[in-house]
Amino acid sequence: MPVTGRLADAVADHRAGPRPLRELPAVPGVEVTERWMPGPPGGPEVRVRVYRPAGAGPALPAVLWIHGGGFVLGNVDSVHHSAAQAASFASAVVVAVAYRLAPEDPFPAGLDDCWAALEWTAGNAKEIGADPARLAVAGASSGGCLAAGLTLLARDRGGPGLVFQHLSTPVLDDRLETGSMTAYVDTPIWNRRLAQESWELYLGTGRGRAPVYASPARAGDLGGLPPAYISTAGLDPLRDEGLLYGLRLAQAGVPVELHNFPGAYHAFGGSAGTPDPDDQHRIALEHLTALRRGLNVAGERPHGSGAI
Repeated sequence: MPVTGRLADAVADHRAGPRPLRELPAVPGVEVTERWMPGPPGGPEVRVRVYRPAGAGPALPAVLWIHGGGFVLGNVDSVHHSAAQAASFASAVVVAVAYRLAPEDPFPAGLDDCWAALEWTAGNAKEIGADPARLAVAGASSGGCLAAGLTLLARDRGGPGLVFQHLSTPVLDDRLETGSMTAYVDTPIWNRRLAQESWELYLGTGRGRAPVYASPARAGDLGGLPPAYISTAGLDPLRDEGLLYGLRLAQAGVPVELHNFPGAYHAFGGSAGTPDPDDQHRIALEHLTALRRGLNVAGERPHGSGAI
């Protein structure tokens, strides 16, 4: 949902909880169940939706699927179709998590909920028909920030083990100092003004330097993280922080595939000039293929090169 005014106003006008699962369209060939799992210590229970290819056997790879929305908008309904599509295309168990949102619940509430969902997925792998040795995280926009934060947490806490991270036009850096962030102040979908407000709402008032788990680009050491696929949009203020993060991962010895799509706006919500009707399909197919490869190619990591 494009935001034309203030994010705080969009929260007031458009915030809505997920609809009952029975009201969402069925996706042929995919089974969907909804669960409530224990939340982080002192926090509420967390809702997750589990997507599985119909009739699939046990021990499928699994991916925690984290929706975007500038840390303040969106819910698991917004990723219902993409999560189901990923489960079918990648032959995987996809666990979409309904995490708490700012400003009511600023950092670290949302990340804590996602961490609880990641631990639940790893700890209940047999129950949901997943292989705990093939566990990944995926997110778009602010969901990509949460996914990247989880990889740092998993590394620093000694697990759960992750084999892949899939970050699409990710939010990664609260400092807002990159060339694209300073250049794109009035672009559609997302711009510097919205990015600044998003970080203010997410981090809350009275905070100093953002922790690395909130702003992964601040991490000094990116070694030991799982292989990555990162996509960026050429006309997105977030473009450069995604590209720089991918390069830093590669420099730290992490296999990374990095693809910048020129002429596209944030989250591939449109393009400059005359849109190519095949662009959305091409981008979606690449994202799904990268996910399937990262989850299913045993003994082979994603290629260390990509289109930039």
